[in-house]
Amino acid sequence: MRTTAVGDVTILLPDLDPDDLDSTTEPDVDLTDLHVDNASWRGVALDEVRVRGSRITGSDLSESTWEGGTVFGCEIVRTDFSGANLSGLSIERSVITGSRFTGARLTDVRLKDVLFDGCRFDYATFSRVAAGGAVAFVDCILTDATWSSCRLPKVVLRSCQLARLELASSQLQGADLRGNSLRGLKTALANLYGVTLTEEQLPDLTHLAVGELHLAVRAQ
Repeated sequence: MRTTAVGDVTILLPDLDPDDLDSTTEPDVDLTDLHVDNASWRGVALDEVRVRGSRITGSDLSESTWEGGTVFGCEIVRTDFSGANLSGLSIERSVITGSRFTGARLTDVRLKDVLFDGCRFDYATFSRVAAGGAVAFVDCILTDATWSSCRLPKVVLRSCQLARLELASSQLQGADLRGNSLRGLKTALANLYGVTLTEEQLPDLTHLAVGELHLAVRAQ
């Protein structure tokens, strides 16, 4: 069983053998043990599609709509989900690397044992996204994104760009935010209840508190 550790969280990784994967470039309701390479699926409508034990690389799913369905035990590499609408999707035991979710909308998505590594989520909207297990974002761009009514306890964000990330009515208790600048984060302090920080991040937290409490800070 392959695993990786990010902070204090251990994530189960997919266990794929490239020699066992057949190639395809056509979407189907059941993509099992397949390698999808450089597929052009821009604007495609996927309904209850199941992707299992597969690898998707260099493909274009921008402006696509994916409702329901599952992604289990998969690797997704350098794939474009810009402007996509992902709704009711379950993603488990998967690694998503170097992929673009700029302006994507993720609604009622469930995550478990998922690693996002080097992905872009700028201007993306997370609505009611929930973690049922270990989830980590490493070296990801989350600038100008919005997380609304999300339940992501113990999520790990490491070396991510969070400028103007907006948190609204989200539960992040136990989340590990070490190694990120919080300056410019758009959130009420209540959304950061129970998160883990380092001493170096406390000035950023103070800046957030000053803004939320409308404090007047003046020289003596």
